[in-house]
Amino acid sequence: MAKDGIGASVLRKEDRRFTTGQGTYTDDVNRPGQLHAVFVRSPHAHATIKSVDLTAARAMPGVVAIHTGEELAEGGINNLICGWGITSKDGTPMKMGPYPPLAIGKVRFVGQPVLAVVAESRGQAEDAAHAVEVDYDILPSVTRLADALNPDAPAVHHFEADGAVWEHGQPPKNLIFDWELGDAKATDQAFAKAKHVVKIDVVNNRTVPSAMEARAVVAEYASAGEHFTLWNTTQNPHLLRVVLSAFINVAPEHKLRIIAPDVGGGFGSKIFTYSEEVVCLWSAKATGRPVKWASSRSEAFLTDAHGRDHITTAEMAFDENHKMLGLKVDTIANLGAYMSLFASLIPTYLYGPLLSGQYAIPAIHCNVRAVYTNTVPVDAVRGAGRPEATYVLERLIETAARELGVDRAELRRKNFVRTFPYQTPVLWQYDSGDYDGLLDSVLAKSDWNGFAARKAESAKRGKLRGIGLSCYIEACGVAPSSAVGGALGCGVGMWEMAEIKVNPVGTVEVFVGTLGHGQGHETTYAQIAADRFGIPIDSISVIEGDTDKVQQGMGSYGSRTAGNGTSAVSKALDKVEAKAKKIAAHLLEASEDDIKIEDGNFVIAGTDKKLTLTEVALAAYAFHKLPTDIEPGLDEKAYFDPVNLTYPAGAFVCEVEVDPATGTTEIVNFTAVDDFGNVINPMIVEGQVHGGVIHGIGQALLEEVVYDPDSGQLMTGSYNDYCMPRADNLPTNFELAFQVTPSPSNPLGVKGCGEAGAIGAPPAIINAITDAIGTNDLQMPATAEKVWRALQGVSAKNAA
Repeated sequence: MAKDGIGASVLRKEDRRFTTGQGTYTDDVNRPGQLHAVFVRSPHAHATIKSVDLTAARAMPGVVAIHTGEELAEGGINNLICGWGITSKDGTPMKMGPYPPLAIGKVRFVGQPVLAVVAESRGQAEDAAHAVEVDYDILPSVTRLADALNPDAPAVHHFEADGAVWEHGQPPKNLIFDWELGDAKATDQAFAKAKHVVKIDVVNNRTVPSAMEARAVVAEYASAGEHFTLWNTTQNPHLLRVVLSAFINVAPEHKLRIIAPDVGGGFGSKIFTYSEEVVCLWSAKATGRPVKWASSRSEAFLTDAHGRDHITTAEMAFDENHKMLGLKVDTIANLGAYMSLFASLIPTYLYGPLLSGQYAIPAIHCNVRAVYTNTVPVDAVRGAGRPEATYVLERLIETAARELGVDRAELRRKNFVRTFPYQTPVLWQYDSGDYDGLLDSVLAKSDWNGFAARKAESAKRGKLRGIGLSCYIEACGVAPSSAVGGALGCGVGMWEMAEIKVNPVGTVEVFVGTLGHGQGHETTYAQIAADRFGIPIDSISVIEGDTDKVQQGMGSYGSRTAGNGTSAVSKALDKVEAKAKKIAAHLLEASEDDIKIEDGNFVIAGTDKKLTLTEVALAAYAFHKLPTDIEPGLDEKAYFDPVNLTYPAGAFVCEVEVDPATGTTEIVNFTAVDDFGNVINPMIVEGQVHGGVIHGIGQALLEEVVYDPDSGQLMTGSYNDYCMPRADNLPTNFELAFQVTPSPSNPLGVKGCGEAGAIGAPPAIINAITDAIGTNDLQMPATAEKVWRALQGVSAKNAA
């Protein structure tokens, strides 16, 4: 209804403050009398804390307090939690080692916080932290995923023997759970009758999230009301409040306010509860003054939850006509030294159910062993399980096409799902889609059939040219609550809440429990309200990120804002619209059924009689002209709990040139065709796809967390050693397109878009590089050195 409503490429409202330096981030928050916290962190991957000497540190200028793990525990502060319970296939619960906010007795990864020094200034706190003397007894450590299950690997945690049997013996000491999904018997039967079986081993490299804004905390305690306020770089303030109050025992929920000001990116890393939040809240009460902590980038590498880190063996069974019969996937997933908030969810229910991809695979069995290592905890990073599943499947299918000698696009097409809803053999039921349409579009837009000529032209210049394809599917929304909150092991439901307030002058406020951190929420939500009332988005304000202003919410992650957040807003708008029409009908002396909304006016259909939204809103609050069966005001609240997840899908084609002399890879063309259902703001969605693809390029070509296997030290602890994608790593030509099959699971027919690029890009890129260099023996990241070495292997094999 509005020119800047649903479907319009409106410039983002929030960008004015971001691009002019007027954003307010947590580190911009400073409170009167504020103290500063600095954390003493473990320099060892695994060690017993023999003794701590605070004498010199306490005598340093400006030191107000030094907090220990024992102090917090004695004060009733509980351990950090994992909010998703997973049961092993033998029926035993996952093994969760205690995760104190400050280490007690032992440290288990480099960077684990041991003590917190609080002083008048940050510099004084840093000086005092250097004066703290901790005597460690260094223990053997295990940092490599491949070593974690070895019988002689050092135990990260010690659990009492439970008598459980794992492969004819006691469970390996670092095993957290041994989980399975699918029908093992049916899958074995499918393989038994297969004409062809294709097998691959893949590594999904460990990454750091690298949000633009590092984490920060400002905690304040008001003794008069025994009330805490926490300013924090979080993606879900309401869930954080629940965890801090109900589980960690920091404060009663009604005595704790969480404020997330502008948040400079998250990519999943700001979903979780971290030690620093707990300790700063504790310190604010203990000292009677506000306490601030702001992470350095070095601390971010050492403490922010990492992502990915899988080793997988996968096999696909085909019949004589190359139809897929079955899929077997065996994965070992690294969860680090402790289980973070969503850690157990990522390699299980966000991974296994996506292994069907866009394909009708009759039988699938997935086995996942999650393990502890002496490394930073691993949790959700953009895509969170979905990129790992897609990478396994799309690398496997590309390999199958090569081994079977068939066209890789047609092998995919032959096995596409075409009837919806489609029930996969691994839990999820797909809602809608047109996978043939996606493939047709991406092949046409990428000029797939013209590749041979471009390859020949590259060869004339001494370059190796390759082309790769990937077809992905994603599950967004983490829903419905009846499933995730019960059968799948989550501690809470995943609904969303919104409230709409129309003020007496006709301006609109949208309160919603999600949390924008770069996605354009302030614009997107405003467009939905503008579309409903036919008013400009400048008259609409969007409020998120304050638990005192927004009553409830579940935050932003897993591309849940599109399906859940916008639907809650739509439902609240339904209620406001119904009441506004009732008021307008009374004032215009008409039937409610005859009232229509046109260009910001409530009009009697077929007449020129009308009232503006401002007139209706003013009447709602002035109230003296309304009948007694209408309550004053024009504000409504709604919850939305979807009946199913949404399932965005897409097809990507990547074209690369490789310099055989150096192994350097250039992405010359990248084409992405995505189905996100109905699109609210195409420009914002294009930006999300661009960002996601670049994230995927980083993982595919450059990014990798490396620990020293002997000392357990993080070897890639800065951007000098951890390589991020830069402008010259991006595609020379980048083309995007959308296909629309609306989701039936929500009122707006939307699906979610924020993670798609990071899901589909890595396999497309690696498929292209391996096509160029003529060998499948290449793991991510495909650095110039790795590609060069792979080429040397090809040369040696050919020479032999």
